Amino acid sequence: MVELSLPKNSKVQEGAFFPVKGVARNVRRFRVYRWNPEENRNPRTDVYEVDMENCGPMLLDVLIKIKNEIDSTLTFRRSCREGVCGSCAMNIDGTNTLACTKFVSDVKGEVKIFPLPHTPVIKDLVPDLSQLYAQYASLKPWLQTETPAPDRERVQSQDDRKELDGLYECILCFSCSTSCPSYWWNGDKYLGPAALLQAHRWIKDSRDEATGERLDELEDPFRLYRCHTIMNCTNACPKGLNPAKAIGEIKKALSDRQ
Repeated sequence: MVELSLPKNSKVQEGAFFPVKGVARNVRRFRVYRWNPEENRNPRTDVYEVDMENCGPMLLDVLIKIKNEIDSTLTFRRSCREGVCGSCAMNIDGTNTLACTKFVSDVKGEVKIFPLPHTPVIKDLVPDLSQLYAQYASLKPWLQTETPAPDRERVQSQDDRKELDGLYECILCFSCSTSCPSYWWNGDKYLGPAALLQAHRWIKDSRDEATGERLDELEDPFRLYRCHTIMNCTNACPKGLNPAKAIGEIKKALSDRQ
């Protein structure tokens, strides 16, 4: 039997413990992944105790409180705090989601917070999303047309507009792609659920005139067909979207045009 182990310099070690100060009635523990490329040391998990009586209910509230009041060296991304920008996507209690929409009360016991899995880590909870964005850009995610532009706008019927529901809401947090085993093993070739959901959004847009070219670009053993309908992507999406269904629709569109 093959035995696999991590290199010694990548094994996560125990880090520092930051106990709550003073009298606290509602203490929760948060185990947070820490890694600084400027330090010659292994990644670690620091444990922070937070009095939830003096903190907001969301995981992002906790992280902001830790950074502002306990440990200013903690690094993470955040912006809108409303589940719109996708900046604060991370792995919380073993599931990819948004820190700003995840209630602390949804997690029992110690809360484990890690960066999105299977992505290079820039620092602490900040993943390197360069490859994911490059794959998204390769889809040419904008309206492509050949007919002259109208005086005002390219109109769309209400029924055609409804075809985009469940697609346009994607915020590119990449919780889905980084939860997909097929993307873990073939991320250099397979576009992943997030990019393919966006691809389907433009294929379905009645105003776009490059459907054939878009399908041609996707008809590839790896770019599209590495999806094995594991459904991790749909389960992980914090917006309740269904990337697996979108991928299936692209496969069907390719089959129907044969």
